[in-house]
Amino acid sequence: MITDLRSDTFTRPTPGMLDFMMKAPVGDDIFSEDPSINDLEAYASNLFDMEASIFCPSGTMTNQIAINCHTRPGDEVICEKTSHIYQYEGGGISFNSGCQAKLLDGDRGRLTASQVLEAINPVDIHKPASKLVSLENTSNRGGGSCYNFTEIQAISEVCRNNNLKIHLDGARLWNAMVVNGETPSQYGAIFDSISICLSKGLGAPVGSLLLGSRELINRARRVRKLFGGGMRQAGYLAAAGKYALLHHIERLKEDHEHAKMIATALSKKSWATVFPIETNIIIFEVHQPYTATSFVEAMKKEDIKCMSISPGQVRMVTHLDVSREMIDKVIHVIGLL
Repeated sequence: MITDLRSDTFTRPTPGMLDFMMKAPVGDDIFSEDPSINDLEAYASNLFDMEASIFCPSGTMTNQIAINCHTRPGDEVICEKTSHIYQYEGGGISFNSGCQAKLLDGDRGRLTASQVLEAINPVDIHKPASKLVSLENTSNRGGGSCYNFTEIQAISEVCRNNNLKIHLDGARLWNAMVVNGETPSQYGAIFDSISICLSKGLGAPVGSLLLGSRELINRARRVRKLFGGGMRQAGYLAAAGKYALLHHIERLKEDHEHAKMIATALSKKSWATVFPIETNIIIFEVHQPYTATSFVEAMKKEDIKCMSISPGQVRMVTHLDVSREMIDKVIHVIGLL
């Protein structure tokens, strides 16, 4: 049996989710006539207490649509230097929207209000106009780190006072909310747009949602079409997302506990320095006698898959397809290394 810890994107639909999908009513979403998509969008909007949402194939698309809707070519997007929108979206900030990024050096992927304030450009014809701040919660490259909500509120206030929009890449926002006891409506009250992923820890096979004002989402529908993201009878996929929201949020606590168990085992090893564990992502520095590559290969021989993310760092991610039995095996193998 293979234990795949490379990412929570490797989850597969549960039997209950598959059954729910197969019974979903569908229509043509380009004509706004897919009842399952309409239901998912309305459910998510109500959950976050925001006016509207749009279902898209990926979180990269929802992030890129948001950037496009909030900016004009030549504007500047402020984000943390390891953020997904900059590191892992194919240069989309510049390619799709003609904007440049101002990269800030945060604390494990998290910015502060004072950093954002300092980064805003003055009105100057020589400089791009600062128009958008994008936060990521949890931070992927930050090892699943979570923002303190009061800091998010402070960053939002800086944006309001300086006429900037604020976007949230909430690919793993569910994990942060479960850990900190936060609610979707808290986030909906602060952000101009939110991207939420259904296909990571929640276990849906495909899909993310972009949430915002009705005006923003109306524009987003046009941009989605422009980006080639319009779908037809995608209600089967939307149904999987709805099932995930109904059944798979609370169980994220199990993933967080499993991550801490692995981190504890690693912390006993002289060759590993582990990032603080808050959610379901484990990132650690690998020292001699191992390298990131050799550690990954050693685990692979035991049917355990993980990922090197730099010459000296390895990432593991727990999810709903990783059982307690698998975690026990991972801990056992680490103990032998």
